[in-house]
Amino acid sequence: MKTALITGVAGFIGSNLAEELIRRNYRIIGVDNFSQGFKRNIENLFKRPSFSFYEGDICNRDLMLEISKDVDWIIHLAAYKIPRYGNAMATLKVNIKGTENVLDAAKNNGCKVLFSSTSDIYGKNPSPPFSEDSDILLGQTNVKRWSYAVSKIYDEHLCFAYQEEYGVPIVILRYFGGYGPNQNLTWWGGPQSVFIDCALRKKPLPVHGNGKQTRSFTYVSDITEGTIAALENKDAPGQAFNIGNRREISIIELARMIWKMVNPKDEPLIEFISYRSFSGKYEDVPRRIPDTSKTSKLLNFNPKIELEEGLPITIEWQKQFIE
Repeated sequence: MKTALITGVAGFIGSNLAEELIRRNYRIIGVDNFSQGFKRNIENLFKRPSFSFYEGDICNRDLMLEISKDVDWIIHLAAYKIPRYGNAMATLKVNIKGTENVLDAAKNNGCKVLFSSTSDIYGKNPSPPFSEDSDILLGQTNVKRWSYAVSKIYDEHLCFAYQEEYGVPIVILRYFGGYGPNQNLTWWGGPQSVFIDCALRKKPLPVHGNGKQTRSFTYVSDITEGTIAALENKDAPGQAFNIGNRREISIIELARMIWKMVNPKDEPLIEFISYRSFSGKYEDVPRRIPDTSKTSKLLNFNPKIELEEGLPITIEWQKQFIE
């Protein structure tokens, strides 16, 4: 039986991944401080004898060293993602210090590391779809929204440095637009979370800018399958992979789709919000779509769930939070 330590286990990806890995006969050790994850996401896991949990912070080096003993993989999902209106300090501190502790623990205890990166690192690159070799183009350092991407770029460099310097096997996954049960219900979880909440309450859906910016959205079971494909592929260490659905959809189209799924007889209520409403400077990305050729070829993984199938499941799950 393989053992994996999952940081951020009470979060969206962490809780879903832990459930599936236990089903596949993994022993799971989870750690979370519940700053963004929720106890409700892992309630069922506590019933499993192959699951153990530590409430703690990845910035606690001693804790990470202790709980990663006798572990095959550290799956590092815990991170702080800057809210649209938040400040950058926690993002930089948690993501950098936490990843340093994870890699140090892996070095000392002989673990492999699967690092959760983000599609945000491609920044303002004007030429999607983005392959793993695409150039990175970010905005000015006084624009807070780039702090998350910068922290993840630094972490990727650190992962490769630990592999080169200390022989720590690492795999990097760049996730694109995850959604599904256990997602965060705020902007932290993505626009679909907020749109579903508003549609269920029959409130206007807040669309920033003109809504023509495009994204790709990946259902959580596909994210889980792609992650496990990387975890179990002997040729994956030392490489980065895009995990995402290649379908491109504008934010305004997504908003209208969700509204019609929830309220099929009503015309969509849309509220356009200027970027000027954000505190300080804000820069959005016009298009963000993955090139998944490498993932398909080397990991033999391709996403299966389209929005027409995944969104209704997510909507049904999210209904429980409407009073």
